[in-house]
Amino acid sequence: MALELRHLRYLLAVAEHRNFTRAAEDLHISQPTLSQQIKQLERTVGAQLLDRTGRSVRLTDAGEVYVRHARRALRDIAAAERAVHDVRDLSRGRLRLAATPTFTAYLVGPLIAALHARHPGLTLTVREMAQDELEAALLADDLDLGIAFDGPHQPGIAAAPLFTETLSVVTGPRTHTAPPAPPLSASDLGCLELALLSPVFATRGHIDAYFARHGVSPRIAVEADSLQALTEIVRRTGLATVLPDAIARDDPRLTPVAVRPPLPSRTVALLRREAAYLSAAADAFTRLAHEHVRTPGHAPTL
Repeated sequence: MALELRHLRYLLAVAEHRNFTRAAEDLHISQPTLSQQIKQLERTVGAQLLDRTGRSVRLTDAGEVYVRHARRALRDIAAAERAVHDVRDLSRGRLRLAATPTFTAYLVGPLIAALHARHPGLTLTVREMAQDELEAALLADDLDLGIAFDGPHQPGIAAAPLFTETLSVVTGPRTHTAPPAPPLSASDLGCLELALLSPVFATRGHIDAYFARHGVSPRIAVEADSLQALTEIVRRTGLATVLPDAIARDDPRLTPVAVRPPLPSRTVALLRREAAYLSAAADAFTRLAHEHVRTPGHAPTL
C-alpha cells in the first residue's frame, strides 16, 4: 500500500485524542474506517505504532518516533503549498500574525492598516496570545510572525529587535493649575493604590520584578486583562497604573508620574521560526514594521 498524507493526519489525530472515537469525530470519518487506515499504515511501515490495550490509546516507542517525523513532514508540506501559492507581487497571499496583548493596544492596528493600504489583496489572520503560547504556535507552523518581547526564547525561535519600549506610571486627569508632582521613589510608588494587568502578562512580570528588586510590596486594588480596561479605570478613579509610554504619553486624560529609579525598559521584537519559509506577505510585513518603528512618534493614542 502506498503511503498517503491522510494516513499521517489520521495517526496524529489518534495520538492527540488518545481515543479512536474522538479522533474519528474530529476527522469526520467513521471509527472503523479510521481503525482500518491506521492498520494499513502500520503494515506499510512494518511496526506497531499504537498500543490499544489500555483504557486509552497511546503511542508505542516506534509510534513516538514516527509521529515526531510525521508532524515535521506535514509542517514542511504545508509550507511548500504556501510557497507555491505565494505571489511575489502581493496581489494575493496570506499572513498569520499574533501579538502579545501590550501590542494590540497601540502597535498592531497601525501596522495592519499600513499593510492593507499597500497590499489590499492580502488575507490577514491576527491573534492575541501570551508569549509562550505565541512561540509554541510559531514552532508548530500555526503562525508566520509574532510581535512580543525579546529575551530568552524557546529553541527554534529567531528574534529581530524592533524598538525599546519604556513603561510609565500614570494617574487620571489633573487640573491644569496643579504643579507637576516631584518624582516618586519606589517606596512611594508602593504606597499608591494600583490597577495592574493580571500576573499572566509579561508586562506585569516586569512590574513585579521592579518592586521585588526594590523590596516593595505594592498595593494592588484592581487587576485587569487589558490595557484598555486599565486606562478606563484610571481615568475614572484615583488609582494609578503602569502603561507603555507609547500609550501614556499622548493621552491628555492621563497624567504621567515621574519615578526614580524609572521602571525597566524592554526590547520589542518580531519573532519567527528559525529557517521557516518567509512568504512575500511575511517579508512585506517585516519591512513595513521596521519602517514604522523608525518613524518618530510611531505609537498612536488609544
